[in-house]
Amino acid sequence: MSSIWLLTAPQFLIGFAIIAFLIGLLLAAMFAKWGSYWFQAYMSGADVSMKSLIVMSLLGINQRMIVTAKVMVRQAGLPIDRESGMSTDRLQAHVLAGGDCMNVVKAIIAAHRAGIDLDFDRAAAIDLAGRDVLHAVQTSVSPQVIHCPDKDGHGRKMLSAVAKDGIELLVGARVTVRTNLKQLIGGATEETIIARVGQGIITAIGSARTHREVLEMPSQITKNAMAHGLDANTAFAIVSIDIADIDVGENIGARLQSDQANADIRIARANAEVRRAEAVAKEQQMKAKVSESQAQLVMAEVDVQASLADAFRAGQLRKLRARPGQHSHKNPELRIHDGRTVG
Repeated sequence: MSSIWLLTAPQFLIGFAIIAFLIGLLLAAMFAKWGSYWFQAYMSGADVSMKSLIVMSLLGINQRMIVTAKVMVRQAGLPIDRESGMSTDRLQAHVLAGGDCMNVVKAIIAAHRAGIDLDFDRAAAIDLAGRDVLHAVQTSVSPQVIHCPDKDGHGRKMLSAVAKDGIELLVGARVTVRTNLKQLIGGATEETIIARVGQGIITAIGSARTHREVLEMPSQITKNAMAHGLDANTAFAIVSIDIADIDVGENIGARLQSDQANADIRIARANAEVRRAEAVAKEQQMKAKVSESQAQLVMAEVDVQASLADAFRAGQLRKLRARPGQHSHKNPELRIHDGRTVG
């Protein structure tokens, strides 16, 4: 049985040749698929191994993007060591977490060129938080202008504020901000800056004695607004607040006084109407009492007539005798014979 497994020299050479051919074919296939990426990284000193390329292919990661990012980092002079630099594994982990690897790398390179302290961990955290880290770095280098109120929104195009003399002022401002990378994670957005600046401007105008003071010194508004720390706990640092437009609106104080006067007139009319209604009701009550008294009088007259009728039927009525010197037919009187004189 042992003689069956013994191979002759020609058979051994043929088997070795087949295995070598298969290995060569596999290496050729690997080089054909990933060789260009590996050669590019090797020539650039980007430190991307063939094993990493195979793993990226199995994980569904774009190898070209990772290699390009490593080459960019290497050419920018940033560390790419596997311990603390932007290694291939860290870039892969960021891609698998749903981040934008190229955006993070470009942001780190831009920050490095501008002298801004931004490491990979912070940039990756900002990117995974949903913020555009590259735009944040660009805004930190070159400040952007925010309109207050936001002209791209659907609300009013001007801020409305009223001075102490009752005159309305319509104000439009431009806020120059720079991104604060340290507070970008968890910091408030542009909407908060717009709201705070608008509140500060309205408060400053409302504290002015007259609208003429505001028109004469618009910079006083921005100074008062800047003094309240409007960029606290936000992702931005306010560089300046500039009044871009200011117009005189309505006389709110006069309109309020007119509305108050009209309201007082309506209240007085309502009170007068209440008094008139009460007087009319009192008059009707008096008329009802008069009618009631007249009815009682009629009832009393009826009772008198009934009493006379009863007395007449009872024979209690007679004619009085005429007194001496008087004619009985001129002043006749009736008496009731019940023992008492009634007339």
